[in-house]
Amino acid sequence: MSTVPPPISDQPVLQLLNVESAYGPIKAIRGVSLQVRRGEIATVLGSNGAGKTTILKTISGIIDPRKGSVEFKGQDITARDPARIVQHGLSHVPEGREVFPLLSVHDNLLMGAYTRADRDGVAKDLATVYGYFPILQERSAQHAGLLSGGQQQMLAISRALMADPDLILLDEPSLGLSPKLTKEIFEIVVRINRERGTTILLVEQNANMALNASDYGYVLENGRIVMHDTCANLREKDDIKEFYLGMKEDGVRGERRWKKKKTWR
Repeated sequence: MSTVPPPISDQPVLQLLNVESAYGPIKAIRGVSLQVRRGEIATVLGSNGAGKTTILKTISGIIDPRKGSVEFKGQDITARDPARIVQHGLSHVPEGREVFPLLSVHDNLLMGAYTRADRDGVAKDLATVYGYFPILQERSAQHAGLLSGGQQQMLAISRALMADPDLILLDEPSLGLSPKLTKEIFEIVVRINRERGTTILLVEQNANMALNASDYGYVLENGRIVMHDTCANLREKDDIKEFYLGMKEDGVRGERRWKKKKTWR
């Protein structure tokens, strides 16, 4: 029996307004404004070094912005302590997974639920994540550092779910994974959104996967948002097709059009 996905609300659960963050003298994001509506999957596309990860780190409090504001569930969380942000209902799955390698899979999952006191709810969510990723249940007693890269990614996503978050920040889930594993993980991410109603902000270099899994997209270039639209519309835009989806349109000399001029409209 198919599950009817919860409707996407017009009310944003997350808003960034004119956010600027830097590493020392180097500006990583410049005046970024975006919003994520409750119940949707939003994605930020961009090449390596565009500032995608910096956006997520700024939202979750790892980096303090120099300018602008971050609002989550109607409250200003700009530069708030990351632990407070987690308690407020936001989970961050970092690039590179960052599981606790010397803890078991089971204990890694319980670490995700450390802010919760509802034991019955934790047990129910543990069963749910094992349903999404049965291999984690099979290896629940194994040290997380001994898992494959794909299994660690499954564990990192599941650990975030154990906090029962309203919003998950998901950073490069396909990094270092085979196309088959990437497809499996994206299918689960969509299931989590559709079945649980969990809002997701996804950062991903695999534009094809991201655009097909997400509802709304932002294109980031050199730290700035240069385009945003529904993912259905973005997939049809010439610049996206050429620069991100590899659909080459040759000019007179065989140059890719984006190398001459990106129109971003």
